[in-house]
Amino acid sequence: MNKKQKKMLIRIIISALLMVLLSFVKIQGVLRFLLYMVPYLIVGYDILIKAVKGILNKQVFDECFLMAVATVGAIVLGIIGDGDYTEAIAVMLFYQIGEWFQSYAVGRSRRNISELMDIRPDYANIEQDGHLERVDPDEVETGSIIVVQPGEKVPIDGVITEGSTMLDTAALTGESVPRTAKAGDEVISGCINMSGLIKIRTTREFGESTVSKILDLVENASSRKSRSEAFISRFARVYTPAVCYSALALAIIPPIFRMLVMGQPAMWGDWLYRALTFLVISCPCALVISIPLSFFAGIGGASKEGVLVKGSNYLETLADTRYVVFDKTGTLTKGVFEVTGIHQAGMDEKELLRLAAYAESSSTHPISRSLIKAYGEEPDRSLVTDVREISGKGVIATVEGRTVACGNDKLMEELSVPHEDCHEDAGTIIHVAVDGAYEGHIVISDVLKDDAADAIRKLKSSGIRRTIMLTGDSEAVAAAVAKKLSIDEYHAELLPGDKVDKVEELIAAKSEKDKLAFVGDGINDAPVLSRADVGIAMGAMGSDAAIEAADVVLMDDDPMKIVKAIRIARKCLGIVRQNIVFAIGIKLICLFLGAIGFANMWLAIFADVGVMVLAVLNAIRALFVKDL
Repeated sequence: MNKKQKKMLIRIIISALLMVLLSFVKIQGVLRFLLYMVPYLIVGYDILIKAVKGILNKQVFDECFLMAVATVGAIVLGIIGDGDYTEAIAVMLFYQIGEWFQSYAVGRSRRNISELMDIRPDYANIEQDGHLERVDPDEVETGSIIVVQPGEKVPIDGVITEGSTMLDTAALTGESVPRTAKAGDEVISGCINMSGLIKIRTTREFGESTVSKILDLVENASSRKSRSEAFISRFARVYTPAVCYSALALAIIPPIFRMLVMGQPAMWGDWLYRALTFLVISCPCALVISIPLSFFAGIGGASKEGVLVKGSNYLETLADTRYVVFDKTGTLTKGVFEVTGIHQAGMDEKELLRLAAYAESSSTHPISRSLIKAYGEEPDRSLVTDVREISGKGVIATVEGRTVACGNDKLMEELSVPHEDCHEDAGTIIHVAVDGAYEGHIVISDVLKDDAADAIRKLKSSGIRRTIMLTGDSEAVAAAVAKKLSIDEYHAELLPGDKVDKVEELIAAKSEKDKLAFVGDGINDAPVLSRADVGIAMGAMGSDAAIEAADVVLMDDDPMKIVKAIRIARKCLGIVRQNIVFAIGIKLICLFLGAIGFANMWLAIFADVGVMVLAVLNAIRALFVKDL
């Protein structure tokens, strides 16, 4: 609890105690009025001040005005009637209790956001003359060497030049397991160095670093309103003046009708009491407070799990998603080539891999690196001579006096070497010929992520009607991946522009109510992320394109976070809809009862404050998303 909340709680307690004590004191007249005004003003002075300011600023119709008119009216009835001011104090007291609950709930939501805000670094260490000097991160230039000691935050994105450590990325990704980092690894700002001292060469200025972009994203999320929030704002602007005029009509028209038409006593006091009850019931606090709070809590809870949502409008769209389109490389697969199969024609499998690794040892191509990695040793290049790289086909080299040719079908055809197609594995096929004789082939594939299949299965069980994969890879590779993951539909050999066209087709074919999400790595897929109803960038730590183009950013590359993001959105929207139906339903029933005289001020307090408190408590549930 902050100081403001504590102060408000003290005022509520004092006012409630005084009201209870005064109920036992038998005093009448002016003294009774003055004594009862003490607890009333203690708990409600700020509401009265806000109401007066609203009138002076020509912004009359708000909840403060309604509370002020209702309670002052109840006091007037007490003065001209039996001297009972308890209801006036009770209305103000319970209204402030509701406001306190709302303030506490917002504070709880903000704590989730503030935990993320803790990733903001306060300083950077620069080594000068053998001593560490703390400087403002904004003052560190790109290319500078900074020192991060155990327990400190990494202040700026960069590459480790010296040392190794374990990094805590929980504030960024929601992942509790620390990550190993060593010389040569990229690190991003906001991580916490857990063990060893490391030196980092910065690759960006602080203003362009990951931590700055994330903070900006989260801080501005509340500026993008959902359709539900926009509806509530428009509703309140029309609803509040309408009920004020309705209450005025209820206080004036029936007494005049009774007097002039029915020839009966006007009963002004009775109808004024009904009008004041009507005003208290009609206050739209539950809607105006709980709906934005639900979205705020949802965004806060999601951020704690490493799911950054740029605004409540995107949370609402995500909840209505029924079609999920995936990029393949880096989204469903690791984006790292590995040897997944070795099919020899006669030579020993290990020897076939060794000769291929030696022949490819002078190349920096990812395929060459994957062959060397699978071999497990760095080849002795002194044993390799006469290396010829044939563009688009492969490599021919002399290894220990033998001519080794590694490449695709075209290279084998050029060398007139009969070869076999691979019918067992999908991927890039590297054929190997030694001294003109075909010895076999090696399959290199982009490996599927561990949780990819489980993520697709859980998406379908969560109500996603169709999953689609778009990739630039070959038909055979795309078909194999789609089959392994049980993806409903795939399209292969697409250029980036083709992906946009395909998403356009999918959007045109679906209903307007159902939304389409595109999930990509956020670098090559920026145009598609922007075109989809909601763009989700995953594994996007440090990716400018992801943070700028996507509507939802998943801070690590776990496909299960897609399921988590959709479930968080649906829980949040479910809470919003529950609050709308509950609040409006109770209000309408109580307004009718108030208008016909069956509801007193105590029922009005429940209809206003009670409903607001229940709606706020329900909204807080949007914070709890860990087990979704």
